[in-house]
Amino acid sequence: MIPAIFVFIYLAAVLYIGIFAFRKARGREKPEDYFLASRSLGPFVFLFSLFGTNMTAFAILGSSGHAFSNGIVTFGLMASSSGLVIPLTIFLMGTRVWALGKKFGFMTPVQMFRDRWECEHIGTVIFVVQAVLLVPYIIIGIMGGGTTLNVISGGVVPYWFGGAIVALVVMSYVFFGGMRGTAWVNTFQTILFLTFGVIAIVVIGVGMGGFRSAANAMLASPALAPLMTRERISPLYFFSYTFIPLSAIAFPHILIFCLTAEKMNHFKKTVIFYPLCILAIWLPCVFLGVMANRVTDIPQIKARQEARRVLATQGKTMAPEARDELREQAAGDDVIMLLLQRYAPLWLAGLLGAGIMAAVMASDSQILALSTMFTEDVFAFYGGKRRFGEAVQVHTGRIFIVIITIVAYAVALRAPETIFELAIQYAFSGFAALSPLLMAALFWKGSTKWGALAVTLWTAASVVAVAVFQHAVPAPAPGPPIVAWAIGGTEVLSRTPGGTAVFGFMPVVPMVLVSGLLMVIVSLIFSFDADKKSGGKPAFLTCELLKLVAYPNLARIRR
Repeated sequence: MIPAIFVFIYLAAVLYIGIFAFRKARGREKPEDYFLASRSLGPFVFLFSLFGTNMTAFAILGSSGHAFSNGIVTFGLMASSSGLVIPLTIFLMGTRVWALGKKFGFMTPVQMFRDRWECEHIGTVIFVVQAVLLVPYIIIGIMGGGTTLNVISGGVVPYWFGGAIVALVVMSYVFFGGMRGTAWVNTFQTILFLTFGVIAIVVIGVGMGGFRSAANAMLASPALAPLMTRERISPLYFFSYTFIPLSAIAFPHILIFCLTAEKMNHFKKTVIFYPLCILAIWLPCVFLGVMANRVTDIPQIKARQEARRVLATQGKTMAPEARDELREQAAGDDVIMLLLQRYAPLWLAGLLGAGIMAAVMASDSQILALSTMFTEDVFAFYGGKRRFGEAVQVHTGRIFIVIITIVAYAVALRAPETIFELAIQYAFSGFAALSPLLMAALFWKGSTKWGALAVTLWTAASVVAVAVFQHAVPAPAPGPPIVAWAIGGTEVLSRTPGGTAVFGFMPVVPMVLVSGLLMVIVSLIFSFDADKKSGGKPAFLTCELLKLVAYPNLARIRR
């Protein structure tokens, strides 16, 4: 219980940071101050808060759990491509979004889309789809917090109560502190985990007798050696993961964070140091997840390995419900916490647990982003701000924070998937499919609102289709997939143990490619009608966007 005390002290600290930010706010009733911190974040806070908001329970608990089951290839699947794609998209698109927001006062992506394509109600459709897709990301934060408190307290704090505590703390400091409190907390959390993450890997490594000996022992074991290679992952599946990082810049909370920087120069340090931060977070988490398979004196880990063995050897003869139960027993989202309990002193396990809790609590920015989107894209857009004033708009945002947190907590109690699967299959894949929306808005003069609508509806339909298919066709046992549709001997659609495959690729690949095609084809079909209505002249905002593309030295666009 001692480690849990340290975690509770940490929770009290972040709650105080949020309240302190509330007290320091200059314009408490001004939407731009509450939702964007008056666009005044400095380079240090901007870097660590932007990175911290993208490093959630998915990156800490999800990555280690996935590595526990699939091996060292987890680092190649996500961290390698993310280290290149995410900084590149921030440089190419985040800077342009910042410049437009600075000049035209945008506070949400939908505001930019509405001005770009003159699409009022289509903008509302985009908001609804973005909001629904963002909820799974909030859910995994609550799931991660509940798992962390449950394990680190030795089961004294039940999962449901731990998740409730995390949800309440996050809701409170976002409620009071807004973007300023969220950015300060994210900065504090990122520094905390980067510091204690290094300590964790050293302490656990020493406790296991050295990682070199543990790795050599795994390589010498026929059962564990495949976890040190990529042989369990097909080339097409591996390639599919290069599409996942496209979701980062399409996430509303990332784009909204891009609007908070005080100056364009702040993006330089972010683009440079972002890959190094990814390395510092993902490498220890993945490595510890893999090395957990070598541990033989932790009963919980042995139980997970046994469940995995039974699933592999007897899964084909089991009922779908029994296989699902075994999968839950084999899930390794808590292996890092179990390693800390075993190899770290109680006081150090508490400090390291607080560091891990810091990372899994990064759902704050998603909650604030949903609140910002609702108040700006719905409440203000449909006349609420004009009728009731800015103070009521801020209060409405705070009420929405309470509602969305309660909904996310209720869903988290019933979510059956692991953290990694929940994020990949729904949140990441959906927003990756929406990335052509942002690309077209920023870089293609010929894009139209009907192309934007087609992309949005396709994204929503494809995510729902994947969810329905996976519910209708139970996941098979480890081994060959269940082929649901084949043409001439070619597997078109199949149910795999980890999800769904389309022509051997993860669904995110056809989702992104079809989104891009729909944007182009539908925009070309309706371009004549759009040009006719505008008299053959592009909209004012389109001209400004073309200037930004033609003259990439955006540092001139400042106040």
